[in-house]
Amino acid sequence: FLATQHLEMPAGATQAVFELHYQGCHQVDPKICFPPQKKILTVALPAANPAAASLNAALGDATGESSAPPLLGGNQPLPAEQAFRFEAIATGPGEILARFTMPKGYYLYRDKTSFSIGSDSGVALGAPRFPVGQDHSDANFGHTTVYFDQVEIAVPVTRTHTVAQTLALTANFQGCKEGSVCYPMMVRTINVSLPAGSGAASSASSAPASATPANSDSNFRHALNGSLWLVFGVFFLAGFGLAFTPCVFPMIPILSGIIAGAGENISTRRAVVLSLVYILANAVIFTIAGVVAGLAGHNLQAAFQTPWILWSFAGLFVLLALSMFGFYELQLPGSWQSKIANVSNKQSGGSLAGVAIMGALSALIVGPCVTPPLAVAVLYIAQKHDAVLGGFALFALALGMGAPLVVFGASAGKLLPRAGAWMDAVKAVFGVTFLALAIWMLSRVLDTPWIMLLSGLLAIACAVYLGALERLADNASGWKKLWKALGVVLLIGGAAELIGAAAGSNDLLQPLRGVGSSGAAVAESSAHGLAFRRVKSLADVEQTLAAAKSAGQPVMFDFYADWCVSCKEMEKFTFTDPRVKQALSGFVLLQADVTANDAIDQALMKHFGIVAPPDTLFFGADGAERRDLQLTGPESAGKFLQRVDAVRR
Repeated sequence: FLATQHLEMPAGATQAVFELHYQGCHQVDPKICFPPQKKILTVALPAANPAAASLNAALGDATGESSAPPLLGGNQPLPAEQAFRFEAIATGPGEILARFTMPKGYYLYRDKTSFSIGSDSGVALGAPRFPVGQDHSDANFGHTTVYFDQVEIAVPVTRTHTVAQTLALTANFQGCKEGSVCYPMMVRTINVSLPAGSGAASSASSAPASATPANSDSNFRHALNGSLWLVFGVFFLAGFGLAFTPCVFPMIPILSGIIAGAGENISTRRAVVLSLVYILANAVIFTIAGVVAGLAGHNLQAAFQTPWILWSFAGLFVLLALSMFGFYELQLPGSWQSKIANVSNKQSGGSLAGVAIMGALSALIVGPCVTPPLAVAVLYIAQKHDAVLGGFALFALALGMGAPLVVFGASAGKLLPRAGAWMDAVKAVFGVTFLALAIWMLSRVLDTPWIMLLSGLLAIACAVYLGALERLADNASGWKKLWKALGVVLLIGGAAELIGAAAGSNDLLQPLRGVGSSGAAVAESSAHGLAFRRVKSLADVEQTLAAAKSAGQPVMFDFYADWCVSCKEMEKFTFTDPRVKQALSGFVLLQADVTANDAIDQALMKHFGIVAPPDTLFFGADGAERRDLQLTGPESAGKFLQRVDAVRR
């Protein structure tokens, strides 16, 4: 709303300081009122403008909706404190409600948002209950979920005591402005007053019944309408594929033996019931593993941004792939398996309790053997840091593994397929998938030509495996012809990736782009970007600027980060344009990599008034900064050339 206040200012006043007090409430469940808020607004009073206009401008700045005309041909990104407002309040003894508010055009990443408190507070936080967001795809984070405008997140609280206390709640989060910049990871800490609880301990379950259960149920229903069923389907199909690997395949005759032990005259209905009990008990073990992975997820998510972790997981996937190719087996030690099997053998074949125990024990036997695909599933769940999703996903995986067991168990083994080479083919598919995942993880730390090289080698290896280089027999079946055709396509694609990488191409999807009559020289010209001189501290920048001024050279100073989507866009499309490179041939090219966002990076950005990358500054040959030509966010090569030409004039 807009409130008008009549003011009488003394003559010659240049500014006014307003103290704004306000308070608001949440109209829907949970129905709560936020504590009173206070903001101090300093309003400039230029002689040409009335005070009311200045107040409107100040209020606009405070809310991230400034009505001032855009600078430099576009809206400048707001400071992080204005772009992402963070608030929190306790809705009861066992729950905290966190709220993020963003102006129009700004969005928050769900997977980059987490909460923490001090370990000595006697309070533990549960998994945040995120509402349904909007699907979003970008070049850096891939397919993810984001929130626009405002989002409220319920955070369960478990307490070891019931007295009232004040917590320091820390939020870690990241967001972007559409078509502009991505902000570095942000950290905010706010004090939250927890009311006294009742009983020996207080947890999320002690929150008002009208708030938390309804909210949780609503979130679950929204998830069902969103992507949860897609997750179920994907994990179910993955489990179904695992059921035909040598690790899981032995469970089929085990279950058949259990059913046979129930008697020769067992009905089909009884056989199905025994099979379902066996599978559900097995699935419970996997569900517990999924919940644990989901609860611990945010710690893994933060670690995945460091290069050594990415290299370690890539190496792990390679080792897992080799195990799927039969170089070695992953399973529990033989002595452990024997002890578990002995306990299993003592259970009654026909009793439901005995079958359930055997199903749970089978999960312990099979689990380590299917570690390669299971590791991928746990990795996915950990990145989502959602306990409900984790349990649901691995429950679906276990059901997929058990689906064939129901069919084979009900048929008393009559439909049992024979083991053979087809089982090795299933393992090979998983092995190739793990190698592809390893390459994908390395794409965050390796240059594109190296990723093209690795992708090409993997494609050629698959082509050879599919028989692309083997001669087809005259009476070859249609399936053999299909696999050979696929192999030939992979062979050609892999060769193109190798040629493109050798020629200096920088495009995985168009590896031969620019490789023409002049060969590598053309690829070199079109694929590689600008040769920046990296700087770290303000002292480095000032020294370089002084040297450029002495030499009479203009300077372009670019701010970059690995997690910045728009930075990658500028590097791929604008800085590789031959016209841009030609226009900048006489410039000193500086670049600050603020990926780490450490104290030195923050000091450098603060000095130049940079909110987030990408941001490009220009300095004339006389050493003067051209703020009127500053570029915030990505820009096409054509428009960028106009800025460069303006610096030269």
